[in-house]
Amino acid sequence: MAGTLYLVPTPIGNLGDISRRMAQTLEEADFIAAEDTRVSLKLLNHLGIKKPMISYHRHNTESGGRAVLDRLLAGENCALVTDAGMPAISDPGEELVAQCAQQGIRVEAVPGPCALVTALAVSGQPTGRFTFEGFLAMNKKNRRSHLESLRDEERTMIFYEAPHKLTATLRDLADTFGPERPVSLCRELTKLHEEIRRTTLGEACAYYGENPPKGEFVLVVRGAEPREEEEATLEDGLALVDRLREEGLSLRDAVKRAAKELGLSRNQLYDLAVGK
Repeated sequence: MAGTLYLVPTPIGNLGDISRRMAQTLEEADFIAAEDTRVSLKLLNHLGIKKPMISYHRHNTESGGRAVLDRLLAGENCALVTDAGMPAISDPGEELVAQCAQQGIRVEAVPGPCALVTALAVSGQPTGRFTFEGFLAMNKKNRRSHLESLRDEERTMIFYEAPHKLTATLRDLADTFGPERPVSLCRELTKLHEEIRRTTLGEACAYYGENPPKGEFVLVVRGAEPREEEEATLEDGLALVDRLREEGLSLRDAVKRAAKELGLSRNQLYDLAVGK
């Protein structure tokens, strides 16, 4: 019988965020697959846990993934961890989870620290609907193409960004969404120098142009304002009636359906259609 792959989140900056269940899962796993074994070793030492580890990261997903799968299929349980946050979110663990799903291997996620949810919660931006966009491409053309596809996005958008690329990314965001678009810049979340800066894209560009950014950022950008739909006219209704009649509907049924779909007066539309 195959073992279980446990997705164990790790603190994004504060070791106090380790839950009892997270520590227990690491303790009980047969082995740990880590993004960077040196980083994970510090966490295990903090918890007083000794456990065999293997590397699994974006540069060895094929060989590392095969090693993890073989041991899972042999009946061992594996705890997958990243350097910080939830495995499989903007992380190559996504591929490993998909492979486990294909082979019928049980996958269980332990709830815990996640930078995107933490940033969204404190951002002050709308949280009811959002889209996580992760890291933008380094290639300028691909990055611009990605942002253009989001030009009319009405949901709150969440991006990850490194400090050395922040100013360029803010310029691209301002060029695409406009300098007045609200943004919350969440820096060093849960760490000693945590900072939440709620401003606009234009003001953020100016600020970080003069103040070199430090630390990891999560950008929470407000979505576009919903477009107001233009009210349909009787002429629009008449055109729809004509199309419906070509499909075989009677005049009365076509008028009834067109008036309902476009929010028009059935009597006015019928009079116009009869007098046509």
